[in-house]
Amino acid sequence: QVQLVESGGGLVQPGGSLRLSCAASGRIFSIYSMGWYRQAPGKQRDVVADSTSGGSTNYADSVKGRFTISRDNAKNTVFLQMNSLKPEDTAVYYCKAVIAREPSGNWYHYWGQGTQVTVSS
Repeated sequence: QVQLVESGGGLVQPGGSLRLSCAASGRIFSIYSMGWYRQAPGKQRDVVADSTSGGSTNYADSVKGRFTISRDNAKNTVFLQMNSLKPEDTAVYYCKAVIAREPSGNWYHYWGQGTQVTVSS
């Protein structure tokens, strides 16, 4: 019914940049928020950044000043610009969206399939 498709991961050297994209499609009436989480091997999945429809953004302390989240609401797409990447940023990055499928419906949480980001020399 709703799909989130991510792209943009890969291998980058420390200090480099990557830009992740996530497009939501399917039965969408309204999107409350879109954001990015990450999970490193052996660790829990944690929020990296999120953005609400009202324009507020939230960042994990570890990425403040280096990562920027942005949205193209017309295309139901969220981006994560990652600069000054560090080896500790290595993880699988997941897109998450909170979506209502109909006007009087409930909000549902959807996840993308994940994209690998590896920061290594």
